Amino acid sequence: IEEQNQSLKDAWATDQKVKALKIVIQVSKLVYERILSMCASRISVPGASLPVNETAKETCLNWFFKIASIRELISRFYVEVAILKCNKFLSKVGISETLPRLTSMIRGIGDPLVAVYARAYLFRVGMEVAPHLKDSLNKNFFDFLSTFKQIHGETVQNQLAVQRVEIPIYLTLYSPAIDWILQCIAYKAPEVHFQFSFALLLNSVMSAFRAEFIATRSMDFIGMIKECEESGFPKHILFRSLGMNLALADPPENDRLQILNEAWKVITKLKNPQVSMAYRASDFTKRQVNTVLADVIKHLTPDRAFEDAYSQLQSIITKVLYNFHDFAVLFSMEKFLPFLDMFQKESVRVEVCKCIMDVFIRHQQELTRDPVILNALMHVCKTMHDSVNALTLEDEKRSLAVFISGFIRMVSFGRDFEQQLSFYVEARSTFCNLEPVLVQLIHSVNQLAMETRKVMKGKHSRKTAAFVRACAAYCFITIPSLANIFTRLNLYLHSGQVALANQCLSQADAFFKAAISLLPEVPRMINIDGKMRTSEGFLFEFLSNFFSTLLIVPDHPEQGVLYLVRGLLNVIQDYTWEDASDPKVRTYTNVLHLLAAVSQENYLYHVDKVDSNDNLYGSDPKFLAEINKLSDTLIGQILDHLKTLGKDENLRRQSALAMSLFNSILIHGDLRNNKLNQLAINLWNLAQKHGFADTKTMVRTLEHIKRQNKQPGMGHFAELALRLPLQSRT
Repeated sequence: IEEQNQSLKDAWATDQKVKALKIVIQVSKLVYERILSMCASRISVPGASLPVNETAKETCLNWFFKIASIRELISRFYVEVAILKCNKFLSKVGISETLPRLTSMIRGIGDPLVAVYARAYLFRVGMEVAPHLKDSLNKNFFDFLSTFKQIHGETVQNQLAVQRVEIPIYLTLYSPAIDWILQCIAYKAPEVHFQFSFALLLNSVMSAFRAEFIATRSMDFIGMIKECEESGFPKHILFRSLGMNLALADPPENDRLQILNEAWKVITKLKNPQVSMAYRASDFTKRQVNTVLADVIKHLTPDRAFEDAYSQLQSIITKVLYNFHDFAVLFSMEKFLPFLDMFQKESVRVEVCKCIMDVFIRHQQELTRDPVILNALMHVCKTMHDSVNALTLEDEKRSLAVFISGFIRMVSFGRDFEQQLSFYVEARSTFCNLEPVLVQLIHSVNQLAMETRKVMKGKHSRKTAAFVRACAAYCFITIPSLANIFTRLNLYLHSGQVALANQCLSQADAFFKAAISLLPEVPRMINIDGKMRTSEGFLFEFLSNFFSTLLIVPDHPEQGVLYLVRGLLNVIQDYTWEDASDPKVRTYTNVLHLLAAVSQENYLYHVDKVDSNDNLYGSDPKFLAEINKLSDTLIGQILDHLKTLGKDENLRRQSALAMSLFNSILIHGDLRNNKLNQLAINLWNLAQKHGFADTKTMVRTLEHIKRQNKQPGMGHFAELALRLPLQSRT
């Protein structure tokens, strides 16, 4: 034993792995003989019942436990295979249970060359101890075929490049192992088994070799596939494997039609539908694809066989869509829509519809009005929309809305604006359960109104004026059906701006009034990405945009001066604001900016063909008096709020708000007014009073005031600058 042990160590140390393995095998024979000698009697007939005493069984188990403790996979595998014969001392089925496990162990060997010789050794031992267990050995061979593609993997290729070994030379190293494996499989195998193995090997070759190699020899492969027995390896898998290669590489130009004809003779006899489309659809004409779809329908319609082939049918749709991006051609196929009708299961049907819309949105380059496309895609989108229910996840709703909105954006009837609006009306009734789609429709209708204005160059006829009013009515009716309150507010504002641009003054007023009446419903907290946030920031932003629009909105002759501004101020006054924030006061400050702009003789911007208040009032003293009255009220409200911030924890906010109001008065106020001038000085001092003012900002502001003094008619700024002290920070 010591001599064998030393020989094993020497062989391993000198890299004589084969010699080391031979020693292990010799040891395994000795182990078997020793355990056999412990048995009550020796029976040499393979598979015969062998009486085993407890001592022999315990010794055998000890050996397997020792082997199981070996950490290295390859070492553990070879030693266990070497004593595989000893399994029969444990149970009658010990070997039959162990062979599949050892076969699976080989999958963990990363080097394909090492793995194939491990398989060959397992074949050798398996044929010796259990030649009748061919199924486990055959599974070993199938594993080899399925992993043969590893040879072309990055790991093996890099290793060969480092060792400077060419692929042809490397592949010859596999021959001895494969030859032995095939000899074992062929031993006493029936003819049917030979056919099965040939088909399996053929499929593995088509899967492992490069597509270009297979494509250039496609006619040869078709001939070999046709020779395979129907009862052996599934022939549809062979044709699918060939088709997958032809989808990746072009066959010879002269062979294409012949390939299709030869393959089709066999494919039409097969029941598996996916084979039909494994061949690249780009090699088919519209008529041929239609024929393929018709054949699939013919095969799968009886007994509703399509219900068991949804995954294959989806694969067919995917391949057709991948190669046919002209939807006019696609939907003109007689069998395409009947093919879609085979998707009866709702979840599968929706996935197919999403796939169709995804391809349409990504590949449709031009806007369309084709009735064939519109009718088909409306049906597809309606299918997606109707799948929405109370249990549908928000992510799924958003996904469906993106596809449907993308379709809506791609529809254009050119100058036929009435037909376009009719389409939007139909879409609204069809897709009423998806809010993002309704939002898209409102934006599209507003865009339609602006396109009408552009065509008419801002001068509407009686017909186009009625049309843009119809667009406004569409939006006014649709907006209340939306759930998100800020979406409604912004759409009211946007639609009102569009109505104003089209000289629809009463419609614009209706939109703005609706927005104002909706403001009290704004909640103080809103859900954003699953977290509750204050809504005041969004409200402040909306109001700022609203004020900029109200500048150019003319007063209604029966409603009084600035009736919309007054109504908005009443809502702001009554709204419940948070005590710990200042958006209400900042909003009042923005209203002061609006009133300052309203009081100008000529506004900074106008809407074409709409007379704003600067034209209606022309700086009328009564109008200006109303503005001043409103301004005094707002300033009083702001000053009252500043007084409430006199506590220590609010002094920083007080300083910031005081400086903000000072800047507003400085920019928009008439500082020749003594009262306003004194207010500005008081605010300046309040901002610095408790040391929270930013000194750099104060210095720059004072420098600006001094520069303004040099402008014509701005001499009063010099006196103001002298009365604005800078607080020392030392």
